[in-house]
Amino acid sequence: MAGNPQITVLMPAYNAEKYICEAIMSVLRQTYTDFELLIVNDGSTDRTAQIIRAFTDERIVFIDKEKNEGVAAALNTGLRAARAAYIARFDADDICYPERLEKQLRFLQQNPDYVLVGSDVDYMLDNGDHLFSFKCIAHTHEEIMQKMYFYCPFVHPAVMFRKQPVLDAGGYQENGHNFEDYLLWTNLTHAGRMYNLAEPLVKYRLNPFSITIDEKWRGKRFRELKRAAVTRGFITATEADEILNIIKSQNVTKIKHSAYNALCGKKFLADNYQPQKARYHIAKAIRINPLRLDSYLLYLASYLPEEIILWLHRKSPNRL
Repeated sequence: MAGNPQITVLMPAYNAEKYICEAIMSVLRQTYTDFELLIVNDGSTDRTAQIIRAFTDERIVFIDKEKNEGVAAALNTGLRAARAAYIARFDADDICYPERLEKQLRFLQQNPDYVLVGSDVDYMLDNGDHLFSFKCIAHTHEEIMQKMYFYCPFVHPAVMFRKQPVLDAGGYQENGHNFEDYLLWTNLTHAGRMYNLAEPLVKYRLNPFSITIDEKWRGKRFRELKRAAVTRGFITATEADEILNIIKSQNVTKIKHSAYNALCGKKFLADNYQPQKARYHIAKAIRINPLRLDSYLLYLASYLPEEIILWLHRKSPNRL
């Protein structure tokens, strides 16, 4: 590719052989074409690297790391190598809608005082079926700033940002396990304005193999540590070690698969009212992990009328 592209699509990948081909194709089919797709393979042990190498599109740039160091380290590697002034974050298991890059670039070019723009997303199940359409908790800069320290206002793989302010902010904090993006957003608040486009530009895949699970399953201590770090803008080494130990203790098939199914069941009730599908996933969560009382309560709730489900959902406190 002659010269520098306008956009770097930054995609970290770890053991993503099941999804990455579809993710890459969704980027290559964008209506806006002046980009590089920078893929950082974070020490995958499956066929991820072979699948990436099978693509011959000259816009793909491949960094193959031998050692798995985590998503934040992979993202910082990508930021240092990116040639474009605009970075579009994207994950190896998601799907971009065709006009995603065009619309977000246009917004940032037309609004030079903004450093970041996200969007609403459509959530899908592991198999690609639609789960629900998600509207961000805030769209305008003023709304985002009102809620920034109570709930993360952006879906990470749906954001585009200016590279230099992120580099000036120190990039991603590599010990901010599971919320390195949230810490970055708080550290960007003084760099410029932020916005979420009120339309879905990405299909975000929930899958039981992800490092991210419903934080209700992480426990109260995890949420306390996260809130403290987000409020001050950084995480201490002691806090990071404690959070990492919590994550490692839960990084087992039983917990991850049951958490995934419980979350799908919850969304099929509160965000896309289909109680039969909800009960299917909740029952599966109970079979996998029968000792969680909240799964039984959720199953019973699936028999309540939709208006009561929605009322209960609105009454639930926002969590980080």
